[in-house]
Amino acid sequence: MDFNKINNDIKGENVIAKAAAKAHWDGIAKPLDGLGMLEKYIIKIAALIGTEDVRLDKKAVLVLCADNGVICEGVTQTDASVTAIQAKNISLRKTSVCLMSTVVGADPIPVDMGMLNPVEGVRDCRCGNGTDNLAVGPAMTYEQAEKAIEHGIKLVGELKEQGYRIIATGEMGIGNTTTSSACTATLLSLPVEEVTGRGAGLSDERLTKKINAIKRGIEVNRPDCTNPLDVLAKLGGFDIAGMVGVYLGGALYGVPIIIDGLISSVAALIAARLCPKASCCMIASHCSAEPAAKAILAELGVEAIISAGLKLGEGTGAVCMMPILDMALKVYHGSVGFNETGIDQYTVQDGDKR
Repeated sequence: MDFNKINNDIKGENVIAKAAAKAHWDGIAKPLDGLGMLEKYIIKIAALIGTEDVRLDKKAVLVLCADNGVICEGVTQTDASVTAIQAKNISLRKTSVCLMSTVVGADPIPVDMGMLNPVEGVRDCRCGNGTDNLAVGPAMTYEQAEKAIEHGIKLVGELKEQGYRIIATGEMGIGNTTTSSACTATLLSLPVEEVTGRGAGLSDERLTKKINAIKRGIEVNRPDCTNPLDVLAKLGGFDIAGMVGVYLGGALYGVPIIIDGLISSVAALIAARLCPKASCCMIASHCSAEPAAKAILAELGVEAIISAGLKLGEGTGAVCMMPILDMALKVYHGSVGFNETGIDQYTVQDGDKR
């Protein structure tokens, strides 16, 4: 794939729409920047879509499902069968993210990026029958990684054509906090112990196995930290690779993409390393309880609004962001302006650090 071309094709920030959205917020009868990050994210979305008339009424949650060969190292509490079971449950709209999505009218869309056991009712974007064990060799080939990225880009393009205006990232894949921590340690040059957490709940013994498997994977594969595709292929998963494409698609097609937890944060980081302009579409939702999450968001330069110790996955944290944006837009579109009230508009005063 020609990532330089993709980066050049991303329009990036529309400064006229951005300024118009900022002026609209400032004209609402309230203190300047009174809604803080809510205002900033609506402005960012306006800059992305190219108009201050921001509407997010049709929403999707892309739940990318994949299995990871590294689980044979004893790094998880459950086996790969859980991936297929939960993917099926998502297709039946029975899981946590599905139930939460009903509150905001979002459509959960499960996608098989490479599960060991394909499931009826889950969209087929398979790039392999699960990845290989990263602790003994590359998790996937460059070709598989690029194929997954292409699927992600295409998914966003299709959803845009169907009228979706915002997409939350989700995932389902036993072992994917291991792949994510491995990628994070390499990309941010941080100690493995510092970025590796207990995932879905590991004992001390299994956490040690997880850390050691990542260390062996880095030693065996020698990923090039300056080459994000190399890191992704050697240490990542099909779900992460697909989400990289989702962010690139969001930037290309002007669709805001909500970052969920650790796995989708790592994908966002890889996307931004491959195509720096891709960060224009990224909306942070929460800071995951996983230890690597905060460092990744700081590296991306995006700020999470929600701090709730979330670690369920599936896209649940990203979906929590949707009603917050809806409330912000209710104020943005419906509030009375200074010009209608007779109140003098607020101005920035001396000493104001905003």
